Amino acid sequence: MGIDPGVASTGFGVVRVAGGRMTAIDGGVIEAPPDAPAGARLARIHESLAELIEWHEPAALALEDLYFGRNARSAIAVGQARGVAMLAAAQRDIPTFDYTPQAVKMSVCGSGAAAKAQVQQMVGSLLGLPNPPDSDHAADALAVAICHAGHTRPAHAFAPIGRESEPRLALDRLAGEAL
Repeated sequence: MGIDPGVASTGFGVVRVAGGRMTAIDGGVIEAPPDAPAGARLARIHESLAELIEWHEPAALALEDLYFGRNARSAIAVGQARGVAMLAAAQRDIPTFDYTPQAVKMSVCGSGAAAKAQVQQMVGSLLGLPNPPDSDHAADALAVAICHAGHTRPAHAFAPIGRESEPRLALDRLAGEAL
């Protein structure tokens, strides 16, 4: 499961790796009300991720690492969202992995400086989606999952072997049609 953490919008993406092939199982965005206090927003993210983890039973959770641009306040907020994502994984004994935005872009697009639109296009292409994800947060989360899949053995894939999950509505909205 890949996570693009954020306090307002946290992207998630679940990818299955089987026989050298990746397929999208689920993806979407957890929205936190912008007028809610920070604690309530973080609680919403944690509850939603805990539910997704329980539903999909991922073998690993991969997170996009912090990017410290010019806005330290924004970086702190993203760090808090990363923390609740890590807590949700730790509560289920799921290992977490970190990847820099540049490593994710390099893995998906072949360039660490790829634009968001290029990441969305490549995620759609690599996962065989009929259309690229509409949300850049969901696309980024799926890209993190793809990056992790490229850095790990199949034994550490995202959905346990033998568990068949139905694509969920969030991914259906992203792709424009059912997979």
